[in-house]
Amino acid sequence: MSAPMLSFVSVPQAQPDKRTADARLKDFDEIYVDFARSEAERQASRCSQCGVPFCSVHCPLGNNIPDWLMLTAEGRLEEAYAVSSATNTFPEICGRICPQDRLCEGNCVIEKGFESVTIGAVERFVTDTAFEQGWVKPALPVRELGTSVGVVGAGPAGLAAAERLRAAGHTVHVYDRHDRVGGLLIYGIPGFKLEKHIVARRQKLLEEQGVVFHLNQAIGAGSGEVSLGQLRERHDAVLIATGVYKSRDIGGPGSGLAGIVPALDYLTASNRRSLGDALPEGELDAADKDVVVIGGGDTAMDCVRTAVRQGARSVKCLYRRDRANMPGSVREVKNAEEEGVEFVWLAAPEAFLGDDTVTGVRAQRMRLGLPDGTGRQSIEPEPDGLFTVKADMVIKALGFDPEPLPEQWDAEDLEVSRWGTLKVDRERFETSLPGVFAAGDIVRGASLVVWAIRDGRDAATQIHKWIKERALAPLAAE
Repeated sequence: MSAPMLSFVSVPQAQPDKRTADARLKDFDEIYVDFARSEAERQASRCSQCGVPFCSVHCPLGNNIPDWLMLTAEGRLEEAYAVSSATNTFPEICGRICPQDRLCEGNCVIEKGFESVTIGAVERFVTDTAFEQGWVKPALPVRELGTSVGVVGAGPAGLAAAERLRAAGHTVHVYDRHDRVGGLLIYGIPGFKLEKHIVARRQKLLEEQGVVFHLNQAIGAGSGEVSLGQLRERHDAVLIATGVYKSRDIGGPGSGLAGIVPALDYLTASNRRSLGDALPEGELDAADKDVVVIGGGDTAMDCVRTAVRQGARSVKCLYRRDRANMPGSVREVKNAEEEGVEFVWLAAPEAFLGDDTVTGVRAQRMRLGLPDGTGRQSIEPEPDGLFTVKADMVIKALGFDPEPLPEQWDAEDLEVSRWGTLKVDRERFETSLPGVFAAGDIVRGASLVVWAIRDGRDAATQIHKWIKERALAPLAAE
């Protein structure tokens, strides 16, 4: 029997059960147990069906969340999936890794007093059920257009664009320098947040749709690489969706010591091990080490939670502000603390100690000052606030910047912003090169997966429109 709506007054919020912290530390499997159908329907029925759904307003994809929550509560799961997937190319991924506490759930109108609807968990349940029941089908085109689009980057933006373009009838070729499809979904996000078979399942669906993948294929001017000029000759349009992979560095005395590693290198090595790839023993492995992670975002949370699973002796996270000002997901911080991670708040690294290999981090205790121009509290050092944290592995999780694509690709006419991101027309997604478009982090800077999906879908719409206009131009000239 379906559950009535607006039941938030009688039904308390419930997240899916989590495996115990001790059990979680033994593997890299996802930590949440799937909802039972009855519980998913009960939780969906808590939706207030408000006139102005702030959950949808604050979702980058504009998902019709109240609609598919109502359908779920009524037991109409196939219809719920149809509504969800109409705006979201990868709802099973967003349901797992989106920071719902900062987006849809954090803006739920019943949050104050009744706690929000568990939107992410219901989204994951609906989509996983759709896959299990065979409701998820490749979006096959109605007719072939005889046009071709090349997509550089098999991450969320590139895949979302490829799916939309192929559905419209274009032949789509996706080029990626890595050996697997998914980008950061595969190599940057640990399995305890997103098991890799979830991404492989989507890859299979895209291949059935007709998307062609060219893996281990770098773009550039070197031997074995395909140049941007060649891509432009092969395809009617090109989309650049490479993401941003250049790790931000940290200076100071001792910053070049061995044992200080970028977060992405560390996470990639861990994910490769989980996928069965052979790596040199001990390489970028936290086993039996005192680990210090510097940073306060979601990447830092991925690193600390990976380190405890690898058997680190101790894991500490240094962040220069306090818990309330941490940019990472509140839910991820809580999970990390449950798993034994120690957070050292209001602490900024000043120097790294050691001769050849790092042995410790000298840090400065900080305090919050007056708000700056953005309204965020500034930080200032505490007098006599120096202290040392023992470490024989330091992971820098300070964010990512774009790689210098015009230099790497020998494409001087490809214009970039002062931040190194690609310049595009904000409405059309077109770069300074005609017929070359860009979307995702390479345009907006390091951001959320859900924003990359949105950008990829929007860019696909503009590419389709551009190709169609070019095809009609000769007729208009007659």
